[in-house]
Amino acid sequence: MINMNEVVGSHDIVMITLDTLRYDAAKLEEENCPNLCRSGSWEKRHTPGSFTYAAHHAFFGGFLPTPANTDKASHVRLFHGKNSGLRTNPNTWLFDAPDIVSGLAGEGYRTICIGGVIFFTKKNKLSKVLPGYFQESYWRMNFGVTNPRSTENQVNHALKLLDGADEQQKLFLFMNVSAIHGPNHYFIPGTHYDSVDSQRAALRYVDGELGRLFEALRKRQRPVFCLVFSDHGTAYGEDGYEGHRLAHEVVWNVPYREFFL
Repeated sequence: MINMNEVVGSHDIVMITLDTLRYDAAKLEEENCPNLCRSGSWEKRHTPGSFTYAAHHAFFGGFLPTPANTDKASHVRLFHGKNSGLRTNPNTWLFDAPDIVSGLAGEGYRTICIGGVIFFTKKNKLSKVLPGYFQESYWRMNFGVTNPRSTENQVNHALKLLDGADEQQKLFLFMNVSAIHGPNHYFIPGTHYDSVDSQRAALRYVDGELGRLFEALRKRQRPVFCLVFSDHGTAYGEDGYEGHRLAHEVVWNVPYREFFL
């Protein structure tokens, strides 16, 4: 396990949620995703929430997706709130705050959110909650699910922020990637419905764009620790189910990766 007490304070931290990406779709595309899977493969985990809003509340509270096994030794959290009364591990970073974002801000991190799906739009009170965790939050129409170039636009915005960033200030960058969330059928020309195959095509597109972000992050003076995972999957007719916000293994099983750039 990574010792987060050696990471926090010395590394920039990047968290990317690949919204709605199914575990099976991610595994099928490993060989075609040289940026996300350059140094390893996807780990199968269970999400704490079956849709974006619920899952991200858990993530920002320090409850990341849990290993999909019964080996309790592998269920060690990277982040944990202080004085919770729950058992912790010496490698876990303890934050004295209601969430990891404000906890990292308290450690001198500049906290940035680049939103994607509807819960990050800031268009109403509900969609201001998740971006409200951050010192800076950004959303544009062309970051959203209906734009076929959404990840390109999100990464371009991140690169502008990095270009003007103080190299000495620690950075916590969060990005909610919307491209894999439906509708994603337009990533297969001529297709008019979403499927596992169109998710896979969307993931290939996302991987290419994230490569530009990773390259820029590698140029920063501070080393970078990355967390990349899905917030939940979605059903495409399995057992009669469609969509998410429901209890089915294709929703609960998510791909997860943690790595250093």
